[in-house]
Amino acid sequence: MSDKVRIALDAMGGDQGPAVVVAGADLALTRHPGTEFLFFGNTALIAPLVDARPALKAASKLIHTDIAVRMEDKPSQALRYGRWKSSMWLAIDAVKKGDADVAVSGGNTGALMAMSKFNLKTLPGIERPAIAALWPTLRGESVVLDLGASIGADADHLVDLAVMGAAMARILFGLDRPSVGLLNIGVEEAKGLEPVREASAVLREQKLPGLDYYGFVEGNDIGKGTVDVVVTEGFAGNIALKTAEGTARQMAEYLKAAMKRTLWARIGYLFARSAFRELRERLDTRKANGGVFLGLNGIVIKSHGSTDAEGFAAAIELGHGVVRDELLAKITAALGNLGRPARQAVGGAAS
Repeated sequence: MSDKVRIALDAMGGDQGPAVVVAGADLALTRHPGTEFLFFGNTALIAPLVDARPALKAASKLIHTDIAVRMEDKPSQALRYGRWKSSMWLAIDAVKKGDADVAVSGGNTGALMAMSKFNLKTLPGIERPAIAALWPTLRGESVVLDLGASIGADADHLVDLAVMGAAMARILFGLDRPSVGLLNIGVEEAKGLEPVREASAVLREQKLPGLDYYGFVEGNDIGKGTVDVVVTEGFAGNIALKTAEGTARQMAEYLKAAMKRTLWARIGYLFARSAFRELRERLDTRKANGGVFLGLNGIVIKSHGSTDAEGFAAAIELGHGVVRDELLAKITAALGNLGRPARQAVGGAAS
């Protein structure tokens, strides 16, 4: 592939729109100087921000549109008025046309998924895409999916998630056979919903190439890093993500308050500044911002809509990394090696 990575940005997406998107792109450019950006949105708002950053201006092209998807829109509404002409659609369409290698948006998640699926289509054998993200753990990082692309999952979909998540872990972590666990309410085989138990039977009996099936994992195993890939359906995955992010912010606030409570606490902080600085870095949810839409004929990255420039830069850098690592081609190859007829013969047909 080319040395340059071309990134299409939905400049109007997110809670703060162009201000965060442009500032985040500028930060990402300092870390990856070969990057080129396509900004889609209202150029009257975007241009002054880009013009104030000469290096970013030289690496950017602005494409005007008056239409932006609102954060409160339902996916059907966004498709009805935003197809073909919104900043979100045009960023995704740039990937489809080959004008960009990846699209990044902090906009409405449901709308972004609907537009991505409608425009890019899914890979062969994949009915529903998933949102996968890198999750900080005590062992390093794990891939967790699905984090909210869709609600509910049958056994086939969960196995698809395991295969795609394992392919992502192999690429990003350099592992030959990543360990994969299914998120459940207990580790016993009799526990959990029927689709989860069925998927477990498939993964255990089929011994699919490119992954080692660990078994069931519980919520506390995610942070421990018990497995390289944690698989769950989108409802539980999104709750787990938001709970972890909220807990990290809560702990950071507790520590900040504790360090200010007494004179001795302030003195103790001075002696332990480096340790607290490292802890603050680990608790910074912005560093792990960005989810990859897996299962599409193209790469789309979802950033948190409420993040700041540092967080949006992290989402851009995630997109840069998966493009450089040729994630899409390798996941397509992994799915091609998946024997779907044999899978359906195990534990009964999945709905």
